[in-house]
Amino acid sequence: MKRRRLMAEMNVVPYIDVSLVLLVIFMLSAPLLTQGVNVNLPKGVTKPVSDKIPPVLISVTRQGAILVQYKGHHSAVALDELATTVGHIAAASHDQVQVLVGGDAHVDYGKVMAVMARLQEAGISHVGLLTRPEGH
Repeated sequence: MKRRRLMAEMNVVPYIDVSLVLLVIFMLSAPLLTQGVNVNLPKGVTKPVSDKIPPVLISVTRQGAILVQYKGHHSAVALDELATTVGHIAAASHDQVQVLVGGDAHVDYGKVMAVMARLQEAGISHVGLLTRPEGH
């Protein structure tokens, strides 16, 4: 009777099977481990300013002066008169008027917010803020 020689090589097939099963388990359970807080974010769509209806541009200068520009006409307006001025412009244009507010980088934030409050008093619902692109 011949003796059979022992094999000295390691059989790696069971290790590969176990590692593949663990990989599948981790892939299926990873999405379940993510945690977060449910937040009801506001919905909004950004669109460029319409060219058909010219917007009302309100600028707050470094000195705090308020300038109103509409269809090429420029005028300096006091804060108390801003609501009536923009209200007259909105009444004259039968379409929804859009107002864009721009402030100098060094102007007080409260001054810009006061302008926004006056626009809200005038019933203006479409108000945007002017910004400068990065690098300009």
